[in-house]
Amino acid sequence: MAKRIFVTATNTDIGKTYTTKLLLKEFASRGLKVGVIKPIETGVVDYPADGEELLECVKELNPKLWSLEVEDIVPITYALPAAPYVASGNTPLDIGKILLKLEELENSCDIVIIEGAGGLYVPIDEKYMMIDLISKLDAVALLVTHCSLGCINDTLLSKKALEGNNIPFAIAFNCKDSEKSFAETSEPYFLKTGQKVLKIARDIDIICDVLYNLPNR
Repeated sequence: MAKRIFVTATNTDIGKTYTTKLLLKEFASRGLKVGVIKPIETGVVDYPADGEELLECVKELNPKLWSLEVEDIVPITYALPAAPYVASGNTPLDIGKILLKLEELENSCDIVIIEGAGGLYVPIDEKYMMIDLISKLDAVALLVTHCSLGCINDTLLSKKALEGNNIPFAIAFNCKDSEKSFAETSEPYFLKTGQKVLKIARDIDIICDVLYNLPNR
């Protein structure tokens, strides 16, 4: 089985796709055969936009995946831009379909980046939240968090959830240009409490080292 890394976040629109692409490029630069899958994408009318972006990226990095179609890396889509529970009308998750596509990818990969949808407690159906999917796929996690005011609360809540589910994880901060107050308003807390502040744009190499060495459950 390839190394599986699940990219999750403290909320939607935090930078999961951006981060996933950087991870793919960094791991590929180390000579690893990379793959990517986004098990569920909502808000899909004509085509899965995130999935197309990821597919284009991974094809450039792993020639063995040139024959892939977007359906191979986004096995489940819904039109409504909402939590999968709502977008699907509470259709039970077909976990077997996701596992099949993931295992097919792994035949050509050393490492697979799995991009989640929304945050950890986005409901998928009556049985599963997004955090449950990380465990079901036997992946380690990268928690992507923001740098605006409120990130302390958001980060700690998600961190506690991952710890409570015994999921090995790392935390990385996606600091946007509009979040320049981070160094003054939030970063001091993390530094004082022993949290290493890894920034995605600056520290992607270190983040990859940490993730690659995390033990599976």
